[in-house]
Parts: sequence; structure tokens; C-alpha cells
Amino acid sequence: MRVVLAGGGTAGHIEPALALADALRQQDPAIGITCLGTERGLETRLVPARGYELALVPAVPLPRALTPQLLAVPGRLAGAINAAAGIIDQVRADVLVGFGGYVATPAYLAARRRGVPIVVHEANPRPGLANRLGARLTDHVFTGHPDTSLPNAQYVGIPLRREVAMMDRLSLGDKARSYFGLESDRPTLLVFGGSQGARSINNAALQAAPHLRAAGIQVLHVIGPKNTVEEEPPPGDPQYVILPYVDRMDLAYASADLVLCRSGAMTCAELTAVGLPAAYVPLPHGNGEQRLNAQPIVQAGGGLMVDDADLSAAWIVEVLLPILNDPERVVGMSEAASRLGRKDADVTLARKVLEIASR
Repeated sequence: MRVVLAGGGTAGHIEPALALADALRQQDPAIGITCLGTERGLETRLVPARGYELALVPAVPLPRALTPQLLAVPGRLAGAINAAAGIIDQVRADVLVGFGGYVATPAYLAARRRGVPIVVHEANPRPGLANRLGARLTDHVFTGHPDTSLPNAQYVGIPLRREVAMMDRLSLGDKARSYFGLESDRPTLLVFGGSQGARSINNAALQAAPHLRAAGIQVLHVIGPKNTVEEEPPPGDPQYVILPYVDRMDLAYASADLVLCRSGAMTCAELTAVGLPAAYVPLPHGNGEQRLNAQPIVQAGGGLMVDDADLSAAWIVEVLLPILNDPERVVGMSEAASRLGRKDADVTLARKVLEIASR
């Protein structure tokens, strides 16, 4: 059996696709898996690093308004559809699974042209343009959020890496903190802004560093690969560890008591799966989906939410410090977050994909 996965651009599209690929290979080690992507996305690094074949098609960003760029879309889209159809033919695909992003639109249209079954997975409560199109071309639509509105949608959760979904965070804590040079017995705040980092989160956390240290809090701060820090906190104790990127997010999660982060769909799914409470800072741009991602967690008591414009060093000191210094509250929030977690979405979706492909 041969499966083509289409999801590129950001880690939010790529990681669920790779988690599904791992689950498919667990179900059938002989299965053929090809990932579609574009040369401008993170897939050029993430997919080969996980050992999967990557085939590239031209990126065709779709304008959301009537602009001069819209005139160039039909020709560029036709070229991308032809490229995707050629890959589908070459690998003799039995099914195409799309996760959204630039590559998904030509992939869906190419699969429809070739008569290949289409499966759509939408991670967000507000579907993107590509998956709204894909959902019109198939009855096989699955979602990572229970309130996503798409035709024929079934809620399964978001496929997660096994090392994250099945992690025992508490038993791994000492090893994880040692891995990052942190002490085993201090309250620990993990700060990150998604796969690319977030300047507002970085600035607020760095400005709060002296207060965090004075309160005995250690910090693991992932600033993002394209971001720089004008002035790092001086060496000292407690530790304030700054890293551009972390490949072992399972260990980062295991090292933490509380997280300060964006509220992308993948982040929310991973944090609830491992039972880690967070202060969510929704991206202030886009269609508001990040706020919708975090709302159920906050309402259940598994996290907090603060607007990007309201996030500051003072907010961290006034709101997060009391939580980090209250172990009982941290435990209660952790339990509330874990009740919303879905650990088996990868296996569930893999079984459905194999069933569809076998018909």
C-alpha cells in the first residue's frame, strides 16, 4: 500500500502528518509513504530528519482578498496540480491524506483528477481555505477540535508523536532537567513561541528574568531559530537557559511545571496530552483560531489566557509567579489539562486511512 501525505509550511501542518506516518508504519512496516511539500516550508528539514521521502511541488499561496496576485493564481495552481499528479502517478498512491497548507490545495485537486481517495484532517476549529476545499471533494473528513465545522467531520484529535503522547512526564522530570542543565528541585517555567518563536513572549520573559530568579524560578526559554536576544540574562542561579530551537520537545515538556506559549493547535494538543498547564498567548493576527484552541483548556481550569498586547514582565510576575510557587495549584491545573488530552489520535486516524485505502 502507498500513501501520500500533504501538509507543509509550519510545524502545525507537518508534525501531525509525520505522527500519522509513524502510526501507519507501525500498522504496516511495508507501507510506502511519500510526503508532499514545498521548498519554502519547514518540511524540507523535518521530513527527511524523520526518515520519510519528501517530494516537492511549487508553492501557490492563495490571496484572501481581490489583489493583483490573484490573477497569477490559476496558471501557478495548474502547474502545482500537474506536479502533484505526477508524484501521485509515480508512487501509485492508494490514498492521499491532506493536513492543510500551501501544498494541500494542489494535492487535493490532483488526487481528485486521478480518482485517488482523499482524506482531510483539519487541526483548527476554524478550517483553512485548503481544507475547506478538500472537504468538498471527499466524505472522509477528520478534525482535531470537537467544534470544527466541516461537512462529514469526525472528531479524532490531532496525531502526536509517540514520544510526546505516551511520555510519563513526572518520571522523566529529573533526566529532562539534567539534559538542559537545570536543577531537579526548582519550579521550572518553559517559554516558547511555536516553531518560529514569538518576539512579544521572548521580550516579556527576558524582562521578567531578574524577578523570576529572585523568586527561585528557573527558566528554559526557546527563542526560535530566527530570533536573537540583544542581552541575555547573566550566568547565575537559578538557571535561565536560552536555546534557539529544541528537537526534543518531549524533554522540554518533562522539565517544566508551567509553560508560557502561543496557542497553536499542535501546542494545545501536546500540552493537554502530557498534562502540562500553560499560560496561552494567542497570536494576535489571523482569524482568531488560536484563542479558540485554548478556550476549552482555560475553561476547564488547565491553563490561563492573556492577550498579546497585555503580556508583559509585570503580568508574568503578578500572575505566573504565584502559580509557580503554589505546587497544589500546579497539580490541579495539570490534572484539568490532562482530562482534555487525546493520546491516540495517530492510531485512530491511521486505522481509518488504511480502511479507506483498502476499499
